[in-house]
Amino acid sequence: MILDEVREQVDALRQEIRQHDHRYYVLDAPIISDAEYDALLDELRALEAMYPELVTPDSPTQRVAGAPAEGFVKVEHPAPILSLDKATNAGEIRAWWERVRRYVPADAPPPAWVIEPKLDGLTVVLHYLDGAFVLGATRGDGSIGEDVTVNLRTVRMLPLRIPASSDGPAPPHRLVVRGEAIMLIEDFERMNERQAEAGEKVFANPRNAAAGSLRQLDSRITAARPITLLCYAVVEAEGPAIETQWEALAYLKTLGFPVSSYVARCESLEDVIRYCEDWVGKRDTVPYEVDGLVIKVDHLATQEAMGVVGRAPRGAVAFKFPGREATTHLADIGVNVGRTGVLTPFAILEPVQLGGVMISKATLHNFEDIQRKDIRVGDTVVIRRAGDVIPYVVGPLAAARTGGEQPYAVPVRCPSCGEPVVSPEGEVAIYCVNVACPAQRVRRVEFFAGVMDIEGLGERTARLLVERGLVEDAADLFTLRSEDLLALEGFAEKSVEKLQAAIAASRGRPLEQVIAALGIRGVGWVIARLLTQQYNSVDALAQAAQEELEAIAGMGPHTASAIVDWFSRPRHQEFVEKLRRAGVKLAQEAPAHAKEGPLVGLTFVITGTLSQPREEVAALIERHGGKVVSSVSTKTSYLVVGEAPGGTKFRKAEQLGVPMLEEAQLLEMVQSTDTGAADAPGASQPMLPLGL
Repeated sequence: MILDEVREQVDALRQEIRQHDHRYYVLDAPIISDAEYDALLDELRALEAMYPELVTPDSPTQRVAGAPAEGFVKVEHPAPILSLDKATNAGEIRAWWERVRRYVPADAPPPAWVIEPKLDGLTVVLHYLDGAFVLGATRGDGSIGEDVTVNLRTVRMLPLRIPASSDGPAPPHRLVVRGEAIMLIEDFERMNERQAEAGEKVFANPRNAAAGSLRQLDSRITAARPITLLCYAVVEAEGPAIETQWEALAYLKTLGFPVSSYVARCESLEDVIRYCEDWVGKRDTVPYEVDGLVIKVDHLATQEAMGVVGRAPRGAVAFKFPGREATTHLADIGVNVGRTGVLTPFAILEPVQLGGVMISKATLHNFEDIQRKDIRVGDTVVIRRAGDVIPYVVGPLAAARTGGEQPYAVPVRCPSCGEPVVSPEGEVAIYCVNVACPAQRVRRVEFFAGVMDIEGLGERTARLLVERGLVEDAADLFTLRSEDLLALEGFAEKSVEKLQAAIAASRGRPLEQVIAALGIRGVGWVIARLLTQQYNSVDALAQAAQEELEAIAGMGPHTASAIVDWFSRPRHQEFVEKLRRAGVKLAQEAPAHAKEGPLVGLTFVITGTLSQPREEVAALIERHGGKVVSSVSTKTSYLVVGEAPGGTKFRKAEQLGVPMLEEAQLLEMVQSTDTGAADAPGASQPMLPLGL
């Protein structure tokens, strides 16, 4: 009787998992989070372990999930493209090794392990013949995949031919490589913005975006998507004697394949565990999605001898990070009003644990996004959290609806002041245009204080000052009296003294900081610095024509228009006058941009993480005559590349042939006194080899 009940439970679990497999791998439309799917699979594995007589060849535990989609030619892989068992903590890693170590041959070398990031993308199998790329396929069910050769040819990081050179190995006659098609997070976000603006599909996450892009029947669509490739295994090779996984990674890199730089080799299991535990806190420093680490026995012959259980190799295991997606109930939708009057919706959620944090609110991006995704109050929704940023709603689970969900009505009045809102033609945003709107005034004061480094003046204090009628705008901060502040809740003499000292100190901030604090749309630190290279005062900037501003390298027409429009408004002119009367520094004694130096005439863009703050590197460039702009163009002289560079800037520089510099090479240029033709803008410069 008990066995019959367990059999029914196992059959139900298998059916549910198969349905989720179909939605995830074939339809690209999952309705549960990865963590919830893993829980179902774990439950099934546990039951099959207790009752092995119930294990069947077609159980989801015995095969790789997924099947080729209709419309693609099916391709048989030369060797099984296996999945991995998983571990979620140190105890499970130790248990995995204790379980499989008896399969290690007696004559095997001492154990060592290679650790690689577990990439969250679409697995691809790449075939080369005499160095030429001839076939590319998806993993499919592990034995048969889909032929996506034409689409893979559009991926710029994929070598179409392996170069044979005198200082590197010649390509083998036949080579099969396993890799992962992914999207860098920055590229994914930019692509989604473009898709939304065009009214096209917005993807839930980089994995779905990469998978959907590679499985297009029209390769022109694939070519327009920012797909990145990383390779990590040699499936088959005729010629080279590769004994370890560490050697395989080095070999792939030598042949010109993109290989992750986040790999390590450990000679003790405890070192493996420490490395994995350290990585949990580092996952958000990587420019692409990583949902865990893969631990592999380094010696390949040992790996092979250890064999396979089900469809997973014994010699490797996936260390899975805590899930960053969850499902919960959308209780309501609230609206925030920003400093520029933009209304932004947010989700009020039934609290749920996500990545170790209890989440009760999440971003909904904009009202158009709510309508396009058909998000309704009362829906079960998927939320996602990347690192320590505010979580956002990926979308609703329409299949979970009961009929009581309510479509959301876009507000026609500002929730703060009650005035009618406007929606400018060609813009997604909805605005409150009431200059006296309390919510906007609070945000503007808070923003100004943050940019001007006025410590102790955050959102709570800004709200108190506005609600008590002590400030109408940020310029009124400079006229606050001690007795006004002492009357506020939470303020004592010492805190008042500190705040007034911080306000007084902000009067002397550099011109670029003041310009950034004005709150002009599109004018942040980089643009403000560009402006101070051309204009020595706020007054001079206020008189600039749009055509004049657009001529500045790195300045776009929208930002130029926003600057002209801002200074044309009487209330902004009065705001500047109030700052002047308060003694705020609105001019600089001399141009911030040096007229002499080794970098005169050169324009730089910075990407990635450098050894010192980016602002300091930009200041160094400008002290020696160069300019720093925010985006790569034909006018860019050099791209300065740090760790984990942004994919958009990097690829744009490659496309335009913009030379690239590492930080050390930039310092060498600064120290150089040679300002001759070799350093002139537009002069022929070598493209410096930079990998991931």
